[in-house]
Amino acid sequence: MSEKMRGWEGTTVLAVRTTGRTVIGADGQVTFGSTVVKSNASKIRRLHRDQVLAGFAGSTADAFTLFSRFENKLEEYRGNLRRAAVELSKEWRTDKYLQKLEALLIVADREALLLLSGAGDVLEPEENVIAIGSGGPYALAAARALLRNTSMEVEEVVRRSLKIASEICIYTNDTLTVEVLDHGDQKE
Repeated sequence: MSEKMRGWEGTTVLAVRTTGRTVIGADGQVTFGSTVVKSNASKIRRLHRDQVLAGFAGSTADAFTLFSRFENKLEEYRGNLRRAAVELSKEWRTDKYLQKLEALLIVADREALLLLSGAGDVLEPEENVIAIGSGGPYALAAARALLRNTSMEVEEVVRRSLKIASEICIYTNDTLTVEVLDHGDQKE
């Protein structure tokens, strides 16, 4: 990984989807090199009339550019998350300006949970749990363990998993933002 790309590592974003709810949480730490410059940043956004959740790891300016482009794709494809994700990823991979953006996105709606990257990836996790950033592997492992071995509510799984990641990863703190998307009466 290039020195330039290392910036995306300094965060943790975790998403968990269960029957009835999708929850995305992130820590609030922003670092510049080895210095904490902000402890309460929000790395999660609600998009497309609050029907889509999106979280990012990476450069903030790049993430905001991607959020804006993704929201435009959601509008263009009338809220079809998968189609918007594929179209953004294609554009991200081929557009000379977008190719320089350094971020990863997790996006979710009532039907899907996806990871998007500038390499053209649109990945749907097998177990409906996905994490990005330097603390991502720790949060992912904790969430999987809690989901498999407890009857804990999904929002609490996200909170506890991010807390565990914050105890291990020096680029992750325990100032959390957590957003919940209720699926309503949707059958899965």
